[in-house]
Amino acid sequence: MENTTFNVSVILPIKSAKTVGFVDFFERAIKSLTTQKVGVNELIIVHTNEDHLVEYLNNFDFGNINVVKHTWTEEPNYTSQVNFGVEKATSEWVTLFEFDDEYANIWFKNVQTYVNAYSDVEVFLPIVVDVDNKGVFAGFTNEATFAANFTQEIGVLTHETLLDYQNFQTSGMVIKKTTFVENGGFKPSFKLTYGYEFFLRLTNRSTRIMSIPKIGYKHINLREGSIFWNYKNGDSKLTDNEVKFWIEQAKKEFYHTQDRNIKYEPQTV
Repeated sequence: MENTTFNVSVILPIKSAKTVGFVDFFERAIKSLTTQKVGVNELIIVHTNEDHLVEYLNNFDFGNINVVKHTWTEEPNYTSQVNFGVEKATSEWVTLFEFDDEYANIWFKNVQTYVNAYSDVEVFLPIVVDVDNKGVFAGFTNEATFAANFTQEIGVLTHETLLDYQNFQTSGMVIKKTTFVENGGFKPSFKLTYGYEFFLRLTNRSTRIMSIPKIGYKHINLREGSIFWNYKNGDSKLTDNEVKFWIEQAKKEFYHTQDRNIKYEPQTV
């Protein structure tokens, strides 16, 4: 029998409230949590100490969601903030959320159903709906696990698949906390391909990763000011050769799991 609350902590890193459209994005994101068919255990926000952002979060009405806020005092770094949020999570499962994205209201209900049916799976991926800045459909991500030429087992992400195909999304995924931590978390020094390198590490150790064949997550693709936008268009723009370098670097380093620690740092609540 399904429970009304799924034992999952939602990890939400925030860099700044000065991003264009932040308030509208954030309100829609939180609404997607409050309207779930099955609720979540807690929302962990790892945010910078920007005065405007702190004030906004302190005054925001999160409804009946259990919210835990941690102030990040170092230079904003998405991967480090995620790692820290996961370390602070109190649930068996964690999921990664971005302030400008939305969960489908059936996502956690779907995950709970699959968790009950597939006890050997440690990571569940949503089918991600990618849209542009205007909300126009741009494509799907993670659906390649259902193509016979991409995977040896329909719906399951394999190591062989990753070596040939890199387009898989970590945002929206639901992963066991112990799996995330014991495999070293995200590598903060990795540009662009931190998620890809992480998946390579997991599959190299035969971790079971499954995509759920229902729409689960809405992602704004290349929003101005986002990490990937900066690597494609902004001050941190990477050339095609640099992108290729980071993909190849991920393939060289994925088997290192115990030689680096997850990056944490002191915080105030």
